[in-house]
Amino acid sequence: MNLEFTKMNGAGNDFVLVDDREERISLTREQVTRLCDRQRGVGADGLMLLVPCKTGKADWAWRFYNSDGSDAEMCGNGARCFARFIQKVVGVKDGVTFETLAGVIRADFDRDRVTVNLTPPVGLRMNESIHSSAGELTVHSLNTGVPHAVVFVPDADATTVWLTGRELRFHEHFAPKGTNVNFAQVLEPGHIRVRTYERGVENETLACGTGVSAAAMITSKVHGFASPIRVRVQGGDMLEVSFEAAGEGFRDVRLTGPADFVFSGKIEL
Repeated sequence: MNLEFTKMNGAGNDFVLVDDREERISLTREQVTRLCDRQRGVGADGLMLLVPCKTGKADWAWRFYNSDGSDAEMCGNGARCFARFIQKVVGVKDGVTFETLAGVIRADFDRDRVTVNLTPPVGLRMNESIHSSAGELTVHSLNTGVPHAVVFVPDADATTVWLTGRELRFHEHFAPKGTNVNFAQVLEPGHIRVRTYERGVENETLACGTGVSAAAMITSKVHGFASPIRVRVQGGDMLEVSFEAAGEGFRDVRLTGPADFVFSGKIEL
């Protein structure tokens, strides 16, 4: 089978997108892994299929896979790319909604920049002490569609993201499903830098939308910064996270950033 695809990039987080509105495509975990492989496939952090929404809750829906072939609930950078993909193949000009495993996402367009809402975050936990090979770490946690841990560091460049991130990702504290891990450095009031170890990719990625959103909201708690908060990601792009405080939690969370087309092609499965 020859599979038509589009490669997209959201702040360095890259994805393979496939139009499956007729629901004729069924991919195995091994096929997804091969498509996302950077040596033997297209190369991506994840893969998304555009499918009809069966619940009536949104205009469209996605089937979203991590690069290891596992199902993914949500991805902020992926959501922005998915929205622009819908805009291109379906022809919508204004906003669009689509259903994910984490809930319904709305996207609005401003040329190549897209703003997506995130589902209301849950599970805020602050100032937990976790033992690691790097010593005792103060870890904060928030689920922004997928679980995220946030650790503040004085220098993001000097942080051992793969080593410490992988250790926390599989730490018994976050068992059984594990967590994504974000290392946040405060640059100035309202401006942070974030590096992320992503679960499912099992490595550092150049950006993680749900991760920078979790880091921004937790930064507002720890450092008292007001919304919006600008976030510089490892790929060099700037994302913006806006939100409202809701008691001890948050609501109306929005993530704004780029979503770019890279190339389209066909690959034999």
